[in-house]
Amino acid sequence: MRSRKFKNNIALSLFSLAILPALSHAQDKRPNIVLLLTDDQSYHSVGYSGNTQVKTPHIDNLAKQGVIFDRAYDTTSICMASRAQVFTGLYEYKTGANFTHGPLTTEKWQQSYQVKLRDAGYFTGFVGKFGFAVKESAEAKSAYKKDDDLPISDFDVWYGWPSQGNYATAKNKSVAKFAKEYPHTTKAVGAASVDFFKQAKEKDQPFLLSVSFKAPHKAFTPDPAYDDVYADTVWDEPKNFGEAGAKHIPEQAKGGRQYRTMKDFVPEKYQKNMRKYHQLVYGVDQAVGMIRDELEKQGLADNTVILFLSDNGYSLGAHNMSGKVLPYEEPSRTPMVVYDPRLPSLGDNNRVNSVTSNLDMAPTIFELAGVETPNNVDGKSLLPLLKDPDGKVQDSVLLINTWGSSPTHSLAIVTDKYKYIYWPFAHNMQATEELYDLSKDSLEMVNLAKNPEYASQLKMMHAKFDASVKTWQAETVSTGNYPAFGKMYQRDLSWEEKLSQFDERLQRKYIDWQTEEKSEKANRKKNQKNKQKKQKKKKNKNNSDASVLTKETM
Repeated sequence: MRSRKFKNNIALSLFSLAILPALSHAQDKRPNIVLLLTDDQSYHSVGYSGNTQVKTPHIDNLAKQGVIFDRAYDTTSICMASRAQVFTGLYEYKTGANFTHGPLTTEKWQQSYQVKLRDAGYFTGFVGKFGFAVKESAEAKSAYKKDDDLPISDFDVWYGWPSQGNYATAKNKSVAKFAKEYPHTTKAVGAASVDFFKQAKEKDQPFLLSVSFKAPHKAFTPDPAYDDVYADTVWDEPKNFGEAGAKHIPEQAKGGRQYRTMKDFVPEKYQKNMRKYHQLVYGVDQAVGMIRDELEKQGLADNTVILFLSDNGYSLGAHNMSGKVLPYEEPSRTPMVVYDPRLPSLGDNNRVNSVTSNLDMAPTIFELAGVETPNNVDGKSLLPLLKDPDGKVQDSVLLINTWGSSPTHSLAIVTDKYKYIYWPFAHNMQATEELYDLSKDSLEMVNLAKNPEYASQLKMMHAKFDASVKTWQAETVSTGNYPAFGKMYQRDLSWEEKLSQFDERLQRKYIDWQTEEKSEKANRKKNQKNKQKKQKKKKNKNNSDASVLTKETM
């Protein structure tokens, strides 16, 4: 009996050895994946949006060949929080990652698409601005100014950098070797991606590359090679532009730097900064062209899925604002395209009008790679919509702001047709709400919250909103004041009850927010001056050392 069992085991082992190469080969047929992430890119900055003034031929071609997600939102419209959400598929109150709130913990990073696909046999790389910290403790500082703040060892190839980086390639250590040929960082990001593909070509495994552009983030320093692209363009102003577009929005929305201090797109600066901003986007478009050309050259294009999106949108003067953060369409809605060359073309029927978000990137990548999606992920795979653009994977999406000026802390919920925004701040203001019918009013110029004809729609959005707040309260991390924010957005609590959830320091920040902001601004200015003094002292010392060395070698 033992002899027969032994023989059976031998036969099974020999059979396994025989099919292993075939299984390995089959595994290698899993698609390669490239995720392209821009920084602060407006939905209307691409040609496929219908904007005839912009020139984005390579992005538009990708959109034509793939599927366009016209109602894609970033659930937190600021880079650190958004980027952590892209990698994990989790809402901010689950990641705990945002400026002043905390980093992404190593434990949560282990659930990211990057770690799980690498564990599943993918050759992985990163290029560009990483944009958030990964640290052991949720109580650690959220800063990502050093390489030690980033999970570099979890990538096979690393061309990333800490902090914001610089538009001068030579000043970004990881891509400095490309500076001679590509002095502007945007094209250098393309060159580093090309270098990754050459390495990946030599591997007997599928690859995953996350590409994160700095552009078109401030400062608006475009590649001078493209100075002629928009030299003669006179930019149209949107119908919700300037002060006239801000008359109806609440005081809370005007309480942040986006309205009060950021003046990049006021009328007298509008033409100049629109040219610079879109010239930066044009540079991204050229880098996308480089990336796609290299995939073709290496024979990788037919099995490489490309996902394109931005970490948040940008106001560009809409509602008299610059910047992002707030839950209006311009800051929170972004371009999003997914192209899978293995699927048949949908032709002109390739636009998804149901609501989607940056949270959907991670589960989409998991499904593409055949990797199990963690059960706490909030996003949904977009793969069903690549075959049926008329379908939907999300009923609604939250738009969160827990950062910046206290009055602007807000929570919104958006569906295929409506957006509801709740502004809880009630110190010397009155808590308020907004309701927009986006199917008729995409510029958000008519607040319907007090319109009796929309009472049933408001009630419906209240129900969705309140249910989402309860989910927040049940599933939030315990750090970063996220439990307190879960109460802040509860509509039936008084302002005093909401304030009591925060510690004394944050209560002061809410009550005397303008004084607190002035103090913080003064501290930032002082720190900047000290930094400049140290840099100048270091530069003088280096010059002195160089002078001594020159004399010694004469």
